[in-house]
Amino acid sequence: MKSTTGFLKSLFILFIFVLSLQMIACGTLIYPERRGQKSGQIDPAIAILDGVGILLFIVPGVVAFAVDFATGAIYLPGGSRQKKSENGQAVVVRLEKDQLTRRNLEMVISRHTGHPFEFDRSDLQAYRLHGPECIPMDLICGI
Repeated sequence: MKSTTGFLKSLFILFIFVLSLQMIACGTLIYPERRGQKSGQIDPAIAILDGVGILLFIVPGVVAFAVDFATGAIYLPGGSRQKKSENGQAVVVRLEKDQLTRRNLEMVISRHTGHPFEFDRSDLQAYRLHGPECIPMDLICGI
């Protein structure tokens, strides 16, 4: 009877340890600064930690992968990222009508994002808006 109690206690401690490891293994918690990335190279360390979660506990592991991919935290820095201002809001750039040339827009976007930009991209999403208040919430939040 004593050995069974000791075994169950050890098993419980192991269970709590593994569950705690899974809780901190989520890339969103480890690298919150990576949230908002849309694509890039997958961080193998985060993928392995999320994979361990799948091996040990299927549902939390799948949730960890889903959250990391949805937030972009699974990608290494340097991937595609939505730029936000100091206060976390989307950056709004206003231009005069005479400045709305293709070349000028590419230069302005490159300057504000810090990355080279051209309109001839397969992953480009364009929206016609009538003002900054019309920006869809999922674009502002980076989801």
